[in-house]
Amino acid sequence: MGVDMTGRKAVTTVAKTAAKTVAKKAAKTVAKKAAETVAKKAARTVAKKAAKPAALRPSVVGAAVAKKNPNPLVTKRTPASLAALPPLPRVPAGFRIGTHVSSQGGSFAAPPRASEIGATALQLFTKTPNQWKEREIDATERALFREALRVAGSPVTVSHDSYLINLASPDDAMRARSIESFATELRRCHALGIDFLVSHPGNYMDDRDAGLARNAASIAIALAAEPGDTILCLETTAGSGTALGATFEELAAIIAALPAAVRGRVGVCVDTCHIYSAGYDLVQDFDGVIDRFDRVLGLDRLRVWHLNDSKTPFDSHRDRHELIGSGSLGDAPFRRIMTDPRFRHTVRILETPKLDDATATDRLMLHRLLGFLAI
Repeated sequence: MGVDMTGRKAVTTVAKTAAKTVAKKAAKTVAKKAAETVAKKAARTVAKKAAKPAALRPSVVGAAVAKKNPNPLVTKRTPASLAALPPLPRVPAGFRIGTHVSSQGGSFAAPPRASEIGATALQLFTKTPNQWKEREIDATERALFREALRVAGSPVTVSHDSYLINLASPDDAMRARSIESFATELRRCHALGIDFLVSHPGNYMDDRDAGLARNAASIAIALAAEPGDTILCLETTAGSGTALGATFEELAAIIAALPAAVRGRVGVCVDTCHIYSAGYDLVQDFDGVIDRFDRVLGLDRLRVWHLNDSKTPFDSHRDRHELIGSGSLGDAPFRRIMTDPRFRHTVRILETPKLDDATATDRLMLHRLLGFLAI
């Protein structure tokens, strides 16, 4: 750090001296050299831009180019690199399955990435999830996203809200900020036409029952402020610390506390890693777990699955995702989730590690899951 500050001071001193010297005749040589250097750099930049194909220059990306490639910043794979990937999986008609895909470069970059792995569903972030900074969806982005979805075969869409939101917080300022962020997320989902919004219940911090009540009240405020077709899915949690949502009963309590006018807009997302870590034994008692969910919440509330194996043992209360079949759950629970007709209406989303190549890993994971349908 000291070396860096010294360097900055030196640069500043030199710059000031140069600025004074330029005004003097004795500095003409220095100024001339500086001008020559700038000119050479400018020439190189102009040459590079001239050499770049016109269709790739941001300044000339028009509607026709955007329609073919909604996000010119996304690097296209060459035929050779595509050939090296696992083959595209064949998804049965009406089966909704996919993965969380990157929206780097714009929300409209997500559907092409889902299409590249053969998915019929996708999950994305509509903003940076670990920052409070919000953004709105303008008409151009809305049109590009919806066109990208059409080109990708109209996959079912899921958004995941910000990790910073805590709708159960006992701190009034934090809760108010969380409600605002949550409502803005709903607004982005409505603008883009997102089908489902997955949200973690908050952390109660002080008293569990009070936290459940605050969570429900906050959700009600946001849903009333932002009407639309997006279904909010409360996600099961692993039961660590003061996090709510580790039991089916807590999720049911939040939903029951909502006004009847908005209750129909709320479902549940079951994360396999989370509920196994929270003490629901999907390995030894799969039917018992599903029966309990049905009694407490009703299977009609189950709208989205997050499919993740677990790096940690049963009842660990830790949220550590693993590749399907490589963790403590193994293959058996995922085979049931893929084949049980009671889940035909649900959307299945992978949130497994991406390893060195997200596209290759996601294709392999989809192949593994779809392989259970043939058994």
